[in-house]
Amino acid sequence: MIVHKDYLEDIIKKLHQTGLVQIENIITEENEKNQGFEKATVHPETATCNSYELRLSRLIDILQKLTPNQGGIKALLKPQIPQIKSVEDLSLDELYSVAEGILGEIEKKIIDFDEQLSKLKDEIKNIQQTENNLTYFVDFDIDLSEIGESQYLFTKIGMADNLEELSNSIKEIEEAELFSKQFGTGKKTKWAIVIISHISQKEKIEKICRERLIEFDFKGLIGKSSELVKTLKNKRNDLAKEQKNLLSLLQKSTETNLSQLRALREQIQLERARKEISKNFLKSNSTYVIKGWILDRDVKNLQSSLTKITDDNVIFEISVPSINPDNPPTYFDTPKWAIGFKHLLEMFATPKYNEINPTAIMGVFFVLFFGVMLGDAGYGIALLVLSLIGYFKLGKYSYMIRTLSFMAIWMGVVTTIMGFLTNSFFGDLIPRFFNQQLYPPFTLLGITFPVEPLSNPLAILVMALILGLAHLNLGIILGIYQAYKRKEYRSMLTEKFCFIPLQIGGGILIGNFILGWQVTEAMFYLGGALVVVGIILLFVSSGPIGFFGITGYVGDWLSYARLLALGLATAGMALAFNVVSQLLGDMIPVVGVVILVILLVFMHTINLGLQALGAAVHSLRLQYVEFFNRFYEGGGHQFTPFKIRRRYTKLEDNKN
Repeated sequence: MIVHKDYLEDIIKKLHQTGLVQIENIITEENEKNQGFEKATVHPETATCNSYELRLSRLIDILQKLTPNQGGIKALLKPQIPQIKSVEDLSLDELYSVAEGILGEIEKKIIDFDEQLSKLKDEIKNIQQTENNLTYFVDFDIDLSEIGESQYLFTKIGMADNLEELSNSIKEIEEAELFSKQFGTGKKTKWAIVIISHISQKEKIEKICRERLIEFDFKGLIGKSSELVKTLKNKRNDLAKEQKNLLSLLQKSTETNLSQLRALREQIQLERARKEISKNFLKSNSTYVIKGWILDRDVKNLQSSLTKITDDNVIFEISVPSINPDNPPTYFDTPKWAIGFKHLLEMFATPKYNEINPTAIMGVFFVLFFGVMLGDAGYGIALLVLSLIGYFKLGKYSYMIRTLSFMAIWMGVVTTIMGFLTNSFFGDLIPRFFNQQLYPPFTLLGITFPVEPLSNPLAILVMALILGLAHLNLGIILGIYQAYKRKEYRSMLTEKFCFIPLQIGGGILIGNFILGWQVTEAMFYLGGALVVVGIILLFVSSGPIGFFGITGYVGDWLSYARLLALGLATAGMALAFNVVSQLLGDMIPVVGVVILVILLVFMHTINLGLQALGAAVHSLRLQYVEFFNRFYEGGGHQFTPFKIRRRYTKLEDNKN
């Protein structure tokens, strides 16, 4: 895009408001220099914006420290929401004027208060430390002004960790005496020490004290420790009152000014972003060149809006990018229900441009595998209730909590369903303590439910392997499709498609030789031919080492047995907790029932946390390692348009 310099400010503002373009930094090349273009510089007003932003940030930091912070459950259930102020769309000069008015009124006062508070805090801390040290010597009848050297005496005071060694060293000096008092016991034992000697023994005493005594500095203090402790305590209390009064004044300033300062800083930050963006452009004597990325669907909208504000004094050049060398950003076109799973995908890698976005597919299988591995209706209901609270109660305060809670709702639903199918409700809680079954057995598609993993693990294993096979083959199909779109036909056949005939033919042969299937001769030979075709295709791609691709695929498939393993771990630990709670409840008379309930709640809470964490981690592993290995590369960078993002302000006309 080439625009006349007279319209540059309007263009930048419009780009910022629409938020349609990711502006790229144009690298100056020699041919561009020859055409009269050079690298544009940062707007000179950027430095002024930075100056105001720093001044405002300093005041905000001071006031934020004084804002009372909620902690614990209260903060979780009702987090603080920043106050949003309605603002006008002011020019930069108008913002400077507003900033000067506000800063001129409160900046010096707040900074002075903060400096006074810091001094008071340091003074109180020093007095507290001196006071603490003096308490060790309240039982010693000594005036602190006598510490040090006088005409005839030399006195030292401090703390020692080893009284015996220090005492033995002092005993070797005839004209010296040691007084001590013990504090603490065991390894924490210390002794308050006063050493008095003739002035002639000063050098010997100093040498001993350097090695064995932690000396206290009580210079300037006159009087006995017991009297000084009271005096210092009164002084500390007076300073604390002064500190409290200052804090009260600053907190009033916080209530009045914090939201206003945040709003003003945000407005200046937005202006600074507009001024800084010009460093990415090229310029000539009369024009600027702007380069960026835009979604195809937004091109006409951008062209019409920019043409209108520049009176058609703008030139557009639109081209479809290629992966190499353009390396375009990736736009996540993700359904609203799958937004939370987008964060899980980004933990692995951002898709490349024109690469399949597996967010929705990954989300479905992540929830399914999680439910199978946790597989307890009681845990599922608990997770569902907590997720609903998070979504409806806390979600209005935090977008992240809302999206994560939405994910967890579906995880709770699938876990609950799987728990009922496997007859698990906090393990065997219902039959063990109430002598009832969750529901009477029934048969569906030849399978009798409930299928209990502890008594019939083979059925769960078969289900896990079938799910794994479906998951892996979906990855293969996506890999074939992606290779076809990229016109990588050789890779599509030899690296992706080869596993289709290998699986079909291998399944026929395994069924014939191992599972006892009744396979016709034609079917048998077809299976053998498919295996040969698959091996040839694989070996064309990788040579003899391609054999390890087959073993690797089988290993990936068997990895889905972890669905059974974690399901057994959940059921087994829940069963063990129920047994232990029942035994302890029966062994303890009267209060045994209360103890039983407490143990059940505590142990099942721990089990839910541990097993949910394990299920989430292993479900992610099946996506990242086994599934993505079939088609997904990643390594892209996300489309991030130059866009206004507000947190503390909104325009009065509601245009953001």
